[in-house]
Formats: sequence, C-alpha cells, structure tokens
Amino acid sequence: MKKKNNWTITAFILTFILSILFSTISNVMAANFNEVVLSIILVAVICIGILFDCIGTSSITANEATFHSMSSRKVKGAKEAISLIKNSSKISSICNDVVGDICGILSGGLGAVLAISLSTTTGINNTIISILLSAFISSFTVGGKAIFKQVAVDNCDAIIFTVGKVKSFLHLK
Repeated sequence: MKKKNNWTITAFILTFILSILFSTISNVMAANFNEVVLSIILVAVICIGILFDCIGTSSITANEATFHSMSSRKVKGAKEAISLIKNSSKISSICNDVVGDICGILSGGLGAVLAISLSTTTGINNTIISILLSAFISSFTVGGKAIFKQVAVDNCDAIIFTVGKVKSFLHLK
C-alpha cells in the first residue's frame, strides 16, 4: 500500500510542476505571438496530448516477450521497451492522465486567449469565437485520441520499441 501512496504523491507533484512549467510557457507565448502562431501552438499542444495517449495505450497492450529476444541480442531500446511494459500502469498514468490532462487544460487556456485575441482583431463576438474554438479543440482532441487508440493497439510493439529507442538514445532511466 505504501508504494501506491508514493506513486499518488509523485503523480500529484509531477502534475503540479509540469502544469506550472507548461502554463508559464504557454502564457508567455500567448502574450508575445499573433493568432497564427497561437493557432499552431494550440494544434501542437493537442497533438502532443494525442501522441502521449497513443504511447500510454501502447504500453498497456504491448507484448513483453517480443522484446526479450531483442534485449538478449543487445538491440538498443529493447531493454527500455521491457521497462516501459513492466511499468505500464505508471507509464499509462503519466502519458494518458498527467500529460493528457495537462495538454487538455493548456489547450483550453490557449483557446480562451486565442478567442479573445481573434475577437479583438476581427470584431466578431467573443462568445461565437469561443464556442467555435471550444468545439474545434474538443472534437480534434477526442477524434484524434479515438483514431490513435486503434493505431496504438494495432502497432503497440512498434510504438513502444520506438519510445524505447528514444529513451535509450537520451539515456533516460
């Protein structure tokens, strides 16, 4: 039970720190960029959320046995892939919940800033722009995650191997 409590506290602290970091970066960007750049950043944040959702789903569905023979042959990234799969509940929680939720909150905040900016620039009612941006953000997020959930299930081993290779290249634990 103690390990579960430690993970809960770690997830809370990690989320808090990442939220401060990402919110600070997005607010600085929002204050210094025009609507086109803000739109690109918004789409990038949504795509990051979708990508991490895909990784989290893949970690749960990947087949550990696939990577044991690769690991015995010293294939770079295989050992890391095994580690990702063995810790799939934490990886899934970090990717799907922590990063995914932060991206969702950030995209909402960026959408609000973008709506105000577009309303000021165009003279169109802020309510109309806010509704349209909210609809875009939610449909792009939910639709993207739905599409890439199936991609994650169908290609779980390849995705986890790629993440393992990146993890190996960056020398991450």
